[in-house]
Amino acid sequence: MFWPFCYLVLRRVLQLAALRFRSDEFKELEIVVLRHELAVLRRQLPRPELSPPDRVFLAAASRLLPRERWRSFVVTPTTLLRWHRRLVARHWTYPHRVGRPAVGGETRDLVLRLARENPRWGYQRIAGELRGLGFTVSASTVRNLLGRAGLGPVGQRLGLSWREFVRALRVLASATPLSVDTRARTEPRVR
Repeated sequence: MFWPFCYLVLRRVLQLAALRFRSDEFKELEIVVLRHELAVLRRQLPRPELSPPDRVFLAAASRLLPRERWRSFVVTPTTLLRWHRRLVARHWTYPHRVGRPAVGGETRDLVLRLARENPRWGYQRIAGELRGLGFTVSASTVRNLLGRAGLGPVGQRLGLSWREFVRALRVLASATPLSVDTRARTEPRVR
């Protein structure tokens, strides 16, 4: 957009320089002809399509002319002001960034693998292990990735708790025929 605008400005400057050598009668006749052409175009086209360099040029030219002369433009003064505000805003604002950058597929797979292979690790631990491997991921990102994959927090990811595991072993040990009684005996042994 920069080069087309420079070309347009250069053409207009050269046209202004050429006008200095023309007579006043010729300039007035040219203005009358151009106004007539403009009136014809306004009757035929409901709305002209302007390119971005055209808009920049018209917005800049509007700053040089008094407001009473803005009627000669193809567009309304409100439109010119809107274009000028956009031009100034684009110059003084930073590019819009929307949210955090997306987590790559490799990082997502590694988070899920670490969570499945280490069910007792929480979000902080997984994020710390990834940081040690050279991946920068926050704990909340780990939580979101695990939630989308259907893996919950540590308590929900585990199979059995320790207490449930010991109960299951007792039930299993009492059901086998070769069980050994591990309870302390209160009667003395006879030899």
